[in-house]
Formats: sequence, structure tokens, C-alpha cells
Amino acid sequence: MQARVHRIAAAGPDDVSGIEKLVASGVIEPDRITAILGKTEGNGCVNDFTRGFATTVLKAMLARHTGLSMAEIERKVILVMSGGTEGGLSPHFLVFETREGPEPAPGVAKSLAIGTAATRAFAAHEIGRTAQIAATADSVRLAIEAARIESPDDVHYVQVKCPLLTKARVEQAKAAGNATVTEDTLKSMSYSRAASALGVGLALGEIPSEAVTDDIVCRDLGLFSRRASTSAGVELLENQILVVGNSRHWSGDCVIAHDVMRDAIDTSAILRALGGAGIPPGYPISADAEERLCAVLCKAEASTSGLIRGARHTMLDDSDIASSRHARALVGGVVAGLVGTTMLFVSGGAEHQGPDGGGPVAVIARRSGSAVSAA
Repeated sequence: MQARVHRIAAAGPDDVSGIEKLVASGVIEPDRITAILGKTEGNGCVNDFTRGFATTVLKAMLARHTGLSMAEIERKVILVMSGGTEGGLSPHFLVFETREGPEPAPGVAKSLAIGTAATRAFAAHEIGRTAQIAATADSVRLAIEAARIESPDDVHYVQVKCPLLTKARVEQAKAAGNATVTEDTLKSMSYSRAASALGVGLALGEIPSEAVTDDIVCRDLGLFSRRASTSAGVELLENQILVVGNSRHWSGDCVIAHDVMRDAIDTSAILRALGGAGIPPGYPISADAEERLCAVLCKAEASTSGLIRGARHTMLDDSDIASSRHARALVGGVVAGLVGTTMLFVSGGAEHQGPDGGGPVAVIARRSGSAVSAA
């Protein structure tokens, strides 16, 4: 198998012209698309309908090119839209293709591998609790198996799109005699992201099973995954999962590496992730390195202490703008200054995803001598 990654600019949530251009030129085979991640310019909160808008347009576009129904596309392709392009972040899509390829010869370096899975739909009272954690862990294991990744150590990034609570969903649960983890719809995003991240950590052996209870979710921030990236949205009821790692069974020219930012300005972690993906770490990175850089994916979160290296931040004191929006802008600027592009998949809300105030960062790059597909 071979994995390919295409980073494509978008003029708006409904702008799939860049993808269609690459389909028309034969660079992308639509029936080989496994997943599409997108950054859309909404607020990233409960009422960010740019995510569902983009997802619907993408499904319609893929249906036209493959002959499948939109329902079939929904089951076949993982579509993860992350709202919020604050600061200088640029709206864009990351298209993941899985193509047939020769089995690599023994001893050849491991290459980028992709696996996908989805949980069942969750009842409203299950979101943010152990039911969501356990189901996520099971599906992550299935995605790892599908990717033919032989060791959890070779998994470098797990993207989960998870549901949230709306007022209607809360009221339906109450009518059935079930209490939800919270009745605050915005806080429900945190609980869903948190439970999903704990599920990733459980599947990868980062979190012991005996530690998993309802009480730790959004409370024991010392328990976290170093490779989870979770994003909540109103447009689904299940968890959709994309596992990205390296495997000796894949023969493409891409590779992925990860590290963990200890805080929002930890550039050393970004440089280590670049180095792990074969990009010479330094500032600025070379023009060749920029061309080989397929994607940078990271989490952003305002530290609950209200401090960054001893200095006060005000992200948690702003009553007008959610702290996750501030954090995306901050981390996006830090990363962009190092890698030379604002087309970055920076996701806000890092509960149980890296240490408090920090978060995982992953880099996908083509090996030296290859070029990136972009539009």
C-alpha cells in the first residue's frame, strides 16, 4: 500500500475547486480517498456550521466523482472538519489517499500508513464518559490493525472527530431519564474531546485501564495522550477516527513523526518533530524542506494555571472570545514562523492531549527528492 497526502487551499468552506483540479489532472484518484481533514473559518464552537457545510459539500463532490451515494461516502471516507482559523491560519484541506503498491522489501524504511474506523453512535448521556472512552479505544485498535501498523510506538497521530451536546439532545436525554455529563453545550465539547483523547491513550498504552473512570474526564489532566488530536462538532453522533503512523508494509515516499509541546511557545518540540520526519531542524527551514512538508498538525490549549512560563496570559479571562480561539491563533503563529506556511491544522481544545497548556505536534513530510502536491 501507498499513502499520499495533498494540502489544498480553500477560499471558503464550500470551495472544493482545488481538490477537483487535482482530480481532473489525475493527481488525486477520488475513489482512493480515505480521509479529508479540513480547517474552516468558523468559530470552532457549538454553532460553527461551517464544519457541517464543508462536510456536505465534500460528500457531494466525492459522490459525483465516484458514483457512490452521499450515505456511502459517509461510511467510506473519514471527513474531519476543524473550525477556527484565527490569527493568520489559512483555511485548507488535507486529502489522504490510499493506493495499491508493492510490498516493500525486507529492511526498507517504514513509510506512512493510514487506518480508519468509526464507533457506534453515542447516546447523549454517554458523551464525556467511560462508554465513549471504551468505544474510542476499541475503534482506534481496529484502525491500527487496518493500517497494518505492528506496534503502538509506530503510531504518531490519531485524529478523532467526536460529537457534542446540543440543548435538544440534553432535553431528549432528560426525557428518557438520563442525566448528561453537563447541560452546558460549550462545555460538552470539552468533555467529548477529553473522553475521546483518553480512549486514544488507552488504546496506545499511554493510560492504564485501571485509571479510567468517569471522574477523571476533564479533571485529572496528568493523564493524557501524546498522540491524540480530538475535535468536537455538531455534525455527527459517532466518533470518526484516523490513525496515521509508519509501517514496513507500506511503500510510499511519506513519513510521519511527532513530539509534544510542553506549552504554547515550545518551538523545540516542533523542531524535534521536523527532524523526526527528515526535515533538517533549524530556522528558517530551507526552501526544499518547505516543498517536502505535507502537513503540520497540532493541538492548542490555554493553560489552566493562567501562566506561560511564569508570565500571565489572559486567554481564560476574555468573556467575549473563547480561550480555544486565542490558543489557536497563538500556536498557529508560533508554528508558522518556524515552518514558513500558515496552512496548518491547528486544533483548539487539548483536554488530555499533551500536558496542560501544551499539546501534540505531528509532521508529515516527503523524503528528500520528492515534491508536495498542493493547489
